Amino acid sequence: LTTGGAVLAAGASSPALAQAVLGDGKTPPHLRFLQPATSSKQAGYSHVVEATVPGRIIFIAGQMGLDSSGAVVGPPGDFKAQATQAYENIRAALAAAGGGFEHVVKLTQYLIHLRAHQTLIREVRAKFFNPDLPPPASTMIQVGALTRDGALYEVDAVAVLPPR
Repeated sequence: LTTGGAVLAAGASSPALAQAVLGDGKTPPHLRFLQPATSSKQAGYSHVVEATVPGRIIFIAGQMGLDSSGAVVGPPGDFKAQATQAYENIRAALAAAGGGFEHVVKLTQYLIHLRAHQTLIREVRAKFFNPDLPPPASTMIQVGALTRDGALYEVDAVAVLPPR
């Protein structure tokens, strides 16, 4: 249910929960970014994203800090260079589908050293998303290894674009 700018969600065993709708009219009209009142207050991601379809759902495979020849960018251990390149790769994938970061509804990020790079990845990610728009839903996971030697970071994305 939508009532006066709030979305009400009802669960089988819980009362209806009011959810704040984020955005200021710049968000694509087929997307709503929600923060349930009962969710923790975190910066940098939304807890819920609703996509109204018909639309085009774009799934972008995990992108690492690889250049077009498949080489890991930057000197060994340069997390910032790798993360920046991974987001540039996401940007190119979105553009190939006719979209941009404003259409991203979900990110999953994989880091070799979560505690050491968590703050840095948030800084890099912030350079690619418009701060005036609500951020996508996001998950950040520490992993033991990635598929490329020397890779420190990988990110995949889901985007929802309007119909053609």
